[in-house]
Order: sequence, then structure tokens, then C-alpha cells
Amino acid sequence: MGSNRSWKSMEMELQSLLEKLLDINDSMSRCAASASATTSVTQKLARHRDILHEFTQEFRRIKGNINSMREHAELLSSVRDDISEYKASGSTSPRMQLLRERASIHGSISHMDDVINQAQSTRSVLGSQRALFGDVQGKVKLLSDKFPIIRGLLGAIRRKRSRDTLILSAVIAACTLFLIIYWLSK
Repeated sequence: MGSNRSWKSMEMELQSLLEKLLDINDSMSRCAASASATTSVTQKLARHRDILHEFTQEFRRIKGNINSMREHAELLSSVRDDISEYKASGSTSPRMQLLRERASIHGSISHMDDVINQAQSTRSVLGSQRALFGDVQGKVKLLSDKFPIIRGLLGAIRRKRSRDTLILSAVIAACTLFLIIYWLSK
């Protein structure tokens, strides 16, 4: 816990130092932009930006490594705790173990109930969307009956969609056939 606090304080300090370096680079760029910047000044500014970029990348890399090591250590300690808890519970009565198992089953059942409720609500939403699309399709059919141009346009769309489906089916069949031939030739 103490090392975690010291790491957080070092992380905050390094983050503030990187922000200060970024501010300094920005102010140097503004000064160079307001004055006539020579090639050497421009090169120095570019070098300072590169250094800031390298520092920032290195900081993020080390921060990621430390976070993954901390997560690894937490996982190992939780596994150790679970093992010691299991060993300690071995001495408890079978009644306590059955009660613990019952609570676990009850939690699983409540989770399944939540999933079923979500599925039912999704089903009802999909049903209402289907009814809405059915109404829209009916209105489009009425329009196509009233206006033959729209009927021709819908027919052209339907023909293009069926042609695209046929082409896609042919490509999939050809690829499957070539795959089978390749597999059999090996």
C-alpha cells in the first residue's frame, strides 16, 4: 500500500514535470514564431519536441509496465487468499458449505433472470420495429400502386438486390470449391 502511494506521488510528479516541459516547449515555439527564427533555433526546437515525445512515450511505457505488474501481483494475492480461504473452509461443517453453494446457485439464477428479462425486452423492441417496418412497407406499396414510376424504381432495386445476391453466392461457391480442391490436392 505504501509503495502504491509512493508510485502515485511519483507518477503525479512526473506527469506535472512533463506538462511543464510541454508548456516550456510551447512558449519557446511562440517566441521563435514571433522573432525571426533561424535554422539553428528551428532545429533546437524540433530536438526539444523530440525529447519531450521520447520522455512521454517512455513514461507511458513504464506506467503500463508497472500497472500490469501491479495487476499481476493483485491477481496472485487474490488467488493465494482464495486458496487459504478454501483450506480454512475445509475445516468448516458440510452445512456451511451447502449454504455457501446455495447462495452461489441463487446468485446464478438471479443473473439468468436478468439476462432473460433483457432478452424479453429486446424481443419486444424488435417486435415493435417489425410492426413499424411493416407499416412503412404497406405505405410504400400504396405509393407504388398509385405511382407507376415508384413501382418501377422499387422493381429495379429488387432486381439489383437479387442480382447482387446471386453474384455473392457464386463467389462464395467458387471460393468454397477452390478451397475443397486445394484441400484434396494436399
